[in-house]
Amino acid sequence: MKTGHPPLERAGRELLALDRAVYTAIHATPSPMLDPAIARISTAADRSRIWLSVAVALAGSGARRRRAAVVGLAAVGITSAVVNLAVKPSVRRRRPSPGETVRTRVVRMPTSASYPSGHTASAFAFSTAVGGDLPELDTALRLMATVVAYSRVHTGVHYPGDVIAGAVIGSGIGSAVRHLARRFG
Repeated sequence: MKTGHPPLERAGRELLALDRAVYTAIHATPSPMLDPAIARISTAADRSRIWLSVAVALAGSGARRRRAAVVGLAAVGITSAVVNLAVKPSVRRRRPSPGETVRTRVVRMPTSASYPSGHTASAFAFSTAVGGDLPELDTALRLMATVVAYSRVHTGVHYPGDVIAGAVIGSGIGSAVRHLARRFG
């Protein structure tokens, strides 16, 4: 991280060190009873299957919920494009190595760059877009998104900073899509 600003360079190094330290702390604790369930959650979020399932359930329960589901899926699509086509290729952070965890790999290691977490970005895009229009579901959807985010660190495919960035990006895009849909919809 060469910026020509020593305090910024030092802060960047410290943030990366903190990121790795949190990752190491999570992986220093064996959790054989939790690992299979967390791996299933992580895998269920592949290709946004969790959010597609929620959208299908919402679509069958009234016009207001159907509209929220469509807006949520639009937010997922836009977020996926931004993360996978613009951010990941420009940052190109390597994923954690298998030697950094006490767990055997319980999910397939993606081949894309690590930063930011696309699973987390999609989860927060959907939960923000839908939860903003359906406040009665907001807390449950955000909790689901948070569990997906944690699952990506727990299973060893992302560092905590990757999921934090994914949550920020997804929340921002989800909010923007929801507002645009309200304005033009």
